[in-house]
Amino acid sequence: MITVSDLSIQFGKRVLFQDVNMKFTSGNCYGIIGANGAGKSTFIKMLSGEVENTKGSIIFGSGERLSVLRQNHSEFNDITVLTTVLMGHTKLWAVMNEKDALYSKTDFTEEDGNKASELEEQFAEMDGWNAESDAANLLSGLGIKEHLHQKLMEELSGKEKVKVLLAQALFGKPDNLLLDEPTNDLDLETVNWLENYLSEFDNTVLVVSHDRHFLDSICTHIVDIDFNRVQQFPGNYTFWYESSQLALRQQLNQNKKAEERKKELQEFIARFSANASKSKQTTSRKKMIEKLNIEEIKPSTRKYPGIIFTPEREPGNNILEVKDLSKSLNGDLLFKKLSFTMQKDDKIVFLSRDTRAMTALFEILKGHDQPDAGSFTWGQTILKAYLPLEYEDLFKTDISLKDWLANFSEDTSELYLRGFLGKMLFSGAEIYKKANVLSGGEKVRCMIARMMTRNANVMLLDSPTNHLDLESIQAFNNTLIKFKGNILMSSHDHEFIQTTCNRIIEMGPKGMIDKLMDYDDYISDAKLKEQRDKLYL
Repeated sequence: MITVSDLSIQFGKRVLFQDVNMKFTSGNCYGIIGANGAGKSTFIKMLSGEVENTKGSIIFGSGERLSVLRQNHSEFNDITVLTTVLMGHTKLWAVMNEKDALYSKTDFTEEDGNKASELEEQFAEMDGWNAESDAANLLSGLGIKEHLHQKLMEELSGKEKVKVLLAQALFGKPDNLLLDEPTNDLDLETVNWLENYLSEFDNTVLVVSHDRHFLDSICTHIVDIDFNRVQQFPGNYTFWYESSQLALRQQLNQNKKAEERKKELQEFIARFSANASKSKQTTSRKKMIEKLNIEEIKPSTRKYPGIIFTPEREPGNNILEVKDLSKSLNGDLLFKKLSFTMQKDDKIVFLSRDTRAMTALFEILKGHDQPDAGSFTWGQTILKAYLPLEYEDLFKTDISLKDWLANFSEDTSELYLRGFLGKMLFSGAEIYKKANVLSGGEKVRCMIARMMTRNANVMLLDSPTNHLDLESIQAFNNTLIKFKGNILMSSHDHEFIQTTCNRIIEMGPKGMIDKLMDYDDYISDAKLKEQRDKLYL
């Protein structure tokens, strides 16, 4: 349990939040949300002791252990993978080292024997005899194969290091677990494993994430950091979002009577709480929601970008035909003999365990790269808009956002450009901000504004949710669901894929799978799982 009392923090004159009073209790998972810069990561760092609060106190339950997901991926470079995980349980690791030091003494005394006996008792109480096998099981669950367990951390790839540090945080089932963006750089299968693990976790979890499906799967509560306040709500992200949107619509509808509003909110709560699964987190969440006071449901004060894609014309019958495409990179075969025909209304997600495969495909289809073999043909009615994975070079300029967007638009009038930038939350004088000083999220919003000026009927989107906050992801997702053209995309966002795409193409060095089905059905199909594994063997 973590108790926060009168907590405040400010940097200079800027107050992030103040007068925070709340408890985080065992058996619950708290998703921390807020716009970029609101203070989500700072809140986690305050709880971990990495950042000192300006005012107030943070108290942990007596004797409880705290574990934090480390962000420095090079911190354990000269240590083996398995040892790095074991070090996550600091108390157990200290006992192991002290015990080994005693037994290595040449002049072992009676006093040493008594001390060793105490340490052995502590070691057994912490289940030390199973520590290595437990650590190995965690690593395997996260996709770190056994042959890597005795390698040094510096020998691993960046994505493998992320998984090891996550195993380190989870090891020993800490009483309080703090996770800041744990799904970053994880493949979809590993994210699914982590969802299942945390859904059955018995202790206290606080997590910052931009992955809505992840938050929905594991959270019993949402902690919203907004306009210098921190508020706690029962339910997962979707419940928070939909209830706050309903409250906002009711606020705007002044003609609706108070009794009607209350009934509408009660019916919403009843519908949502009825949708429960077997996991401990979801059962706990259902009980919380059923006890919710109607007055606690408030409209969100968050701003959502106005993402609107308006195709200039409807795509014709011939959209895209791909024949026997193959591509290698640095000696690695990414995909071979990739063939498909895009039909009207197709919204396709491309999957691969090697993320370079999707980027290579999009770069080929956009004409920025050449395949090793094969061909493709776009229909004559097709106008494409592309959101690439890498776009940093486009922002290496000190021109204003208005002039930056003018470079990609036929209409360069300020009124026209201001309309698109305003929809992307760049209002007033912000359109004169220099392009080279933008944050990651601001750059993506500029890229989306650029896409909107195209009036395209086909979207190519390579990891479109990267760097976006939850508000922008939600707005982007809602727009793509209603988009009247075709979509080709890659993504690590489960909810984005499930709600947007109706066709799945997975590609690997040994072939491809092409299925007209939704993502949840695709990943839950056991026969397809066997076929998918064969793409990479």
